[in-house]
Amino acid sequence: MPPFRIALCQIDVAVGDLDRNLARIRTALSDAERYEPDLIAFPELAISGYPPEDLLLRPAFLDDARRVVDALAAEVGEAVVVVGFPERGEIGRRAANAAAVLRKGRIVDVYRKRRLPNYGVFDEARYFRRGDRIPVYDLDGFLLGINICEDIWTRGEPLSTQAEAGAVLAINLSASPFHVGKAGEREGMIRARAEDHGIAVAYCNLVGGQDELVFDGQSLIVDAEGSIVARAAAFAEDMLVADLDLHLDPDGGRTAGAAPPRAAIERVELGPRRRSGEAPSHGAGTSIEPRIADPPVSRAAQILDALALGLGDYFRKNGFAEACLGVSGGIDSAVTAAIAARALGADRVHGLYLPSRHSSEASRSGARSLCENLGIDYREIPIEPLFAAILTALGPVFGDLPHDRTEENLQARIRGTVLMALSNKFDWLVLAPGNKSELSVGYATLYGDMVGGFAVLKDLLKSDVYQVAEEINRHAGRSVIPAETIAREPTAELRPGQRDADTLPPYPVLDAILEAYIERDLGRREIVALGHPEETVRWVCDAVDRSEYKRRQAPPGIKITTRAFGRDRRMPITNRYRG
Repeated sequence: MPPFRIALCQIDVAVGDLDRNLARIRTALSDAERYEPDLIAFPELAISGYPPEDLLLRPAFLDDARRVVDALAAEVGEAVVVVGFPERGEIGRRAANAAAVLRKGRIVDVYRKRRLPNYGVFDEARYFRRGDRIPVYDLDGFLLGINICEDIWTRGEPLSTQAEAGAVLAINLSASPFHVGKAGEREGMIRARAEDHGIAVAYCNLVGGQDELVFDGQSLIVDAEGSIVARAAAFAEDMLVADLDLHLDPDGGRTAGAAPPRAAIERVELGPRRRSGEAPSHGAGTSIEPRIADPPVSRAAQILDALALGLGDYFRKNGFAEACLGVSGGIDSAVTAAIAARALGADRVHGLYLPSRHSSEASRSGARSLCENLGIDYREIPIEPLFAAILTALGPVFGDLPHDRTEENLQARIRGTVLMALSNKFDWLVLAPGNKSELSVGYATLYGDMVGGFAVLKDLLKSDVYQVAEEINRHAGRSVIPAETIAREPTAELRPGQRDADTLPPYPVLDAILEAYIERDLGRREIVALGHPEETVRWVCDAVDRSEYKRRQAPPGIKITTRAFGRDRRMPITNRYRG
């Protein structure tokens, strides 16, 4: 008996772009067919993109998704093809998160996801009904289990049921969003499930950016002992093809020593293999050497790859061509510009230096050097005339009141107005450079430096921004981000001698408290018990709570932590709890 050949197609699709998603699947299917596999798998909801959110409430959308599945099925030949799609329910019932099993021009069966995640960024209980059956699929004696993403994250059924029924391979279609460290968690989970149940697992994950989410791919095949057979690339489309020795016993279609099939388990017949008893012809009949791609190891490398993919896909999928941002000579705008140049190409990024009366020569030099190093467009537009004109116009109203944050924020809002004017005139999307530390405590100007269509660093604490800056320079092999910018003390330069440290705790202290309060949901007393000063903890937590209204008006940004603002962390604006 020749080995079982499987192809996992790790593709990048766009939510709602049904016909283009079909075209992408067709291309991958054609590429996979060259290897003459027994089975070809695509990710969860590959037809519709993930997550479709309230599109799932539109019957027409679900009907169109089924039309695409039918069109794909008509083109499928000898290989079994498994593809994720949203299946419309009967009248009055919710849709199903489903996997269509296709072969020889038709839909042979539909598996429906049983475990519906409803935490973090997931709202599947809002949209989907739970699947009510756990079939196994018989392909010429090979018993296969099919399941979808969350189905495998928790011990027990459906995987345990499929394994007990004699399945030797489980195919899991997934759309598993990235956060730092997620790939290692996911890989450990898959290996543990395989070892627990003595079943090989082929895990096909989505890749690409979708609004705030990034899917990192890294599809995986592990054997029944939990050892890695093959791993696909991270943050890129890829195809994983492997020959699996599933060790069938000669007369039952089961692994030796497996429990006998349960009579209650439905068995769906898929027919004979495409070349039953004969090795595939690709490569002169030789086995394909499994490929184990190396994942990005460091935290900063993972973040950089995720941000570049997320930003690039946001532009490509929404039809934006060019980006602009204010370059201040500081670390945040420098990292944002460098990621934009990497994701979009240097010729599509415009850096605008917008000095006021408080801007220093160090800021000008840093901004210009950055743009030159990146090869992006650099333009200088002084805002002093605009600032002076507004102060003159407001003089009679302000009277003798002293200068305060009003005049400071005016400079930021003028810069925002200039950036949006350029955006409107030249169709440039404005990138907001703010980081999570600043947004957390409201150290950002609404309608000023928060202006923009996308916030690349929205989920990065300040300490992460510095790590990514170093990674950018390491990856480039030179100081793309000037060393002076990295070493410079953070300042908004909105008043003479201003420093972030005049307003905020030192960033290492601030970030540690924010990580505890936001990402771990610890209360104030618990954070103080970790060793942080009570007064500082109180100030930080109060600032976070007060600033919710600002964050609701911030542009979307890429999730890289377990608890990002927006999709993950949903706090009320009107909130008087201070525990």
